[in-house]
Amino acid sequence: MPRPPVSRRTFLISASAAGLAPAAALAQQAPAGPPPLIPAPVLPPSRRNISSFASQDWRDHFERLDRVSIVCDTTSRALHYWNADGSDYRIYPTSVPASEELTRRGYTEVVRKRVGPDWTPTASMKERNPELRYMPPGPDNPLGTHAMYLSWPAYLIHGTHDTRKIGRPSSDGCIGLYNFAIEELFALTPVGAQVRVI
Repeated sequence: MPRPPVSRRTFLISASAAGLAPAAALAQQAPAGPPPLIPAPVLPPSRRNISSFASQDWRDHFERLDRVSIVCDTTSRALHYWNADGSDYRIYPTSVPASEELTRRGYTEVVRKRVGPDWTPTASMKERNPELRYMPPGPDNPLGTHAMYLSWPAYLIHGTHDTRKIGRPSSDGCIGLYNFAIEELFALTPVGAQVRVI
């Protein structure tokens, strides 16, 4: 006697029941308790993160900590901050100068601060890009929301609206921070703070 045709519904129900039956049988045979631990492989340290944020000790850079002190590390692309008594230490990711020719290293200090800075390109910037023009404060300004001017002419620690620059060699000599970070650092740093760029 011929079998009646199998409907789609009957086929799907039968197929799913057949697939679940072996799983149910295996579940009944599984040992109780957690599975055995498998040790993780030991891997060599990763070198992919250029901004390693190695901590710094102010004693390696300054004779005394009698005022706010800042170290801008162009290799790890980080700014290190200490308050005057050393009880507050912070690290901020930064952008750094785009080339060795644009990088100035040594000791300087904060001589002026400004909220909502305007920007005027230097003569050397105009040589490289004649289209650069003065920019008033605002969302297109390359100095971001806050700027701290150093005793070296045309060198600043400032914010940036272009967050892609942080962690990269991308500036014309300045040290750039996220706007939220420069706002915090700006509030903590008085004029006269000592700065070292390494």
